[in-house]
Amino acid sequence: MHDHTCDRSHHGHILDAGRAFMLGIALNVAFAVVEWVYGVLANSLALIADATHNFSDVLGLILAWGALALARRPPSARFTYGLRGSTILAALANAMLLLVASGGITWEAILRFRTPGAVNETTMIWVAFLGVLINGGTALLFKAGRNTDLNIRGAYVHMAADAAVSLGVVAAGAGMLVTGWAWLDPAISLLIVAVIFISTWRLLRDAVKLALHAAPESVDPVDVRRYLAGLPGVVEAHDLHIWAMSTTETALTVHLVMPGGHPGDEFLADVVHEIGHKFRIGHTTIQIETGTSSDACVLAPEHVV
Repeated sequence: MHDHTCDRSHHGHILDAGRAFMLGIALNVAFAVVEWVYGVLANSLALIADATHNFSDVLGLILAWGALALARRPPSARFTYGLRGSTILAALANAMLLLVASGGITWEAILRFRTPGAVNETTMIWVAFLGVLINGGTALLFKAGRNTDLNIRGAYVHMAADAAVSLGVVAAGAGMLVTGWAWLDPAISLLIVAVIFISTWRLLRDAVKLALHAAPESVDPVDVRRYLAGLPGVVEAHDLHIWAMSTTETALTVHLVMPGGHPGDEFLADVVHEIGHKFRIGHTTIQIETGTSSDACVLAPEHVV
């Protein structure tokens, strides 16, 4: 049984996110091309590295957008949940892309310490400042949904990280223009990498948890079990499983022992509705047991899956 109210809000969320991804991809592809061209003209390895990083993040946005599109596909005989889980895979891939990009920036920074070159600081500053505006604006497109959708959070972290990298390039260019210290460029790059890594680690950790069917952070399994065990006529709730079908949809299955017999469809509909609104779980399956059989349910022990 489903809570269809949750389903409708989820559909609207997908449409809004789709527009954000489309606009974000268009803006960042255009900027990455401009940044790379001006990086070559200004002989700025920082701009070229940032442009390459932006291209990798555009790939991440395309991946996340594609996952949202796949999540809309209906279930099939083989994929009975549809392809909703692709959003979790996309979030995981986005986190890995960020870590790879961070490693690339770190490597470039180390090389830059050894062989700094002459740079047109003015061009470097203005192009990077444009990057701050574009990447920061794109991050704002995903800000509203970052706490409810891991995939959206991945896009937000990508764009916010890009804005931070561009801001670092601006600061490095200004510092080099005033002092002539070429080492400022790689030094600030390493500082930015540290900030990106901290944000990415949390994204990667949460994506791995969802990929392993952990209960989402927004749901407390103890509270859910307490609610179910306290329902009228229920003497025991066991075989409780809560997992993410996607980065926005959560499923639940449980066995309820009710010696008084099956409570009827209205009772189940009320429970499913309450679980949907109280815990934001939109796909709930409940099995009723009377507990009158001499053989206990084989799935009742906590260690049995």
